[in-house]
Amino acid sequence: MEAPSQILERLNRAGVEYVLVGGLAAVFHGVPLVTRDIDVCMPFSEANLTRLEAALLDLHPVHRQTPKRLPFSVAADFPRDLKNLYLSTDCGVLDCLGQIKGLGDFTAVRSRSLVVELPVGPCRVLELEALIIAKQALNRPHDRLALTHLEEIRKRKPPSRGAA
Repeated sequence: MEAPSQILERLNRAGVEYVLVGGLAAVFHGVPLVTRDIDVCMPFSEANLTRLEAALLDLHPVHRQTPKRLPFSVAADFPRDLKNLYLSTDCGVLDCLGQIKGLGDFTAVRSRSLVVELPVGPCRVLELEALIIAKQALNRPHDRLALTHLEEIRKRKPPSRGAA
């Protein structure tokens, strides 16, 4: 998991605002599956995109879902109405999502996250219940597999303080 750690560490150092979602969030919660990419939900403000560009610059990020695999750059002609960015870097794949199905936009996702201390520093991670909602909404085969584990983790999780 060294390459994804490098990406997260760079995002943190550059001050990119994001919430870790997807497979790595599931792994954080205890799902024993392998994921090969990093999924984050983030605001697509010009300032946050500029920080993202600075964080990834020397990792040669390219748009992985374009035929010519164009370099990622927040230049003057960069589209300002993006919803998602699918990037490939020297350290792996980074998917930047403006919203999460079943949860909503970044503000809604952030409100359903918790700050955890990871080896790369503090990181916002989607909370267990919100991750379950997102996986149910996506309903792809690998989401259903992760969902099976997440629901079992939820059953075994001790009740929160103050819960009835």
